[in-house]
Amino acid sequence: MDLRNNVNELITLRTNGVEDAMKSMKDIESLFDKVTSNYRPLLNGERYLSDVEVSHRLKVSRRTLQDYRDNGTLPYFKLGGKVLYRESDLEALLQRCYHPVISKAVSQKFAL
Repeated sequence: MDLRNNVNELITLRTNGVEDAMKSMKDIESLFDKVTSNYRPLLNGERYLSDVEVSHRLKVSRRTLQDYRDNGTLPYFKLGGKVLYRESDLEALLQRCYHPVISKAVSQKFAL
């Protein structure tokens, strides 16, 4: 008789466990949306970024990116009116412009 009562019990969103399961599913959905929102598929093993994405990453204006294109600082592709940058070119630029910190003791010892 208890089995029949359990089968006939109404399951609602407020039933113990169901509410927790629904919250967990919403958390997973939110995490999935966050992860996939920035997903860019690779094209021949390379990821391409728009000028808006590059300006956000470098924290420079789009006009500054135009200057970088004009003076050859950063290579780019132009397809119609769309400008694209290879992510690897962006990383290479950052590596070329990197200046490591040299401590005062080392710089004085070697007269740097």
